[in-house]
Amino acid sequence: MSAPLPWLEGPLQQALRQRAHALLIHGPAGVGQYEFGFELARALLCEMAGDGTHRPCGRCTACHLMDTHGHPDFRLLLPEALREPLGWAEEEPRKKDAKPSKWIRIEEVRQAIDWTHQSVSRGVAKVLLIHPATAMQEASANALLKTLEEPSPQVRLLLTATDPELLLPTIRSRCQRLGLALPPRGQALEWLKERGLAQPQVLLDAAGGRPLEAVALAGEGIDAAAWTALPQRLRQGDATAVASWNLPRLLETLLKLCHDLMAQAAGGAPRYFPADALPPGATLAELANWSRELTQLSRHDEHPWNASLLAESLVAQAAALWPARAGSGRARVTTLGR
Repeated sequence: MSAPLPWLEGPLQQALRQRAHALLIHGPAGVGQYEFGFELARALLCEMAGDGTHRPCGRCTACHLMDTHGHPDFRLLLPEALREPLGWAEEEPRKKDAKPSKWIRIEEVRQAIDWTHQSVSRGVAKVLLIHPATAMQEASANALLKTLEEPSPQVRLLLTATDPELLLPTIRSRCQRLGLALPPRGQALEWLKERGLAQPQVLLDAAGGRPLEAVALAGEGIDAAAWTALPQRLRQGDATAVASWNLPRLLETLLKLCHDLMAQAAGGAPRYFPADALPPGATLAELANWSRELTQLSRHDEHPWNASLLAESLVAQAAALWPARAGSGRARVTTLGR
């Protein structure tokens, strides 16, 4: 088990003091909701902590079972799409070419509820972690209500969410809340340096101050040099710059670039890209239109687009913001790639 994220130490101690039977952990994506929930579960199940009010020892049998994903008193509900990224093997093999689900199935919720009614195996507690709770559809969430209201003795339920308002009010009302904030910039940069990221300030800005997202960018092969060079490459219509990117990442990045160009055009400071990496010239009106088109397309990123054609069209659309280099016509993408 890797060392816990340092900016989560304070919230962890707060959570252990709260002693809530159901805790809703929320905060910005990329701050570590899953990591926090898992570390809290380790603390609650640790056999050396005794009363469950101290951080996990990392040495006892329970901590070892948690680290090897084998503790009988811990259950994790996770969408298929997150199992591999978070290091959890698929429970059942998927059909060939089947896309992993982004939802937690109602059958999984019902099985977890039945599990909470079973006896504690190691005599400390039982912990059910649902990450993210927003991956439960309405029927699944409703199935959980009675367990949230009347949990079995020694059962602790941990739910995560980036936006609690996306959960049913009946779910929110049955949980105590604990908010996680972005770490201080200096602490985040030091943590990224320890992980060997070159120019971590560039990737931290690219990730909107979210250190885990900065690590994810680096893991996708997007380093500081590639990120800094991207605006100029898009201005030149160079689609090879994003040829290996998935559509959600590409759309998110283009929206960030649009935001920074609009800030620059209005006399403000960019947030995601270095100021000297942004080519001037696009007007606020053009950028506002581009933002609307990107936002509309991002709502349909699950559509079975032809990925390569759509990426080329998006790059052409970006390049057209600078008529002197790319011509004055605007490329539209709403009918391409079907």
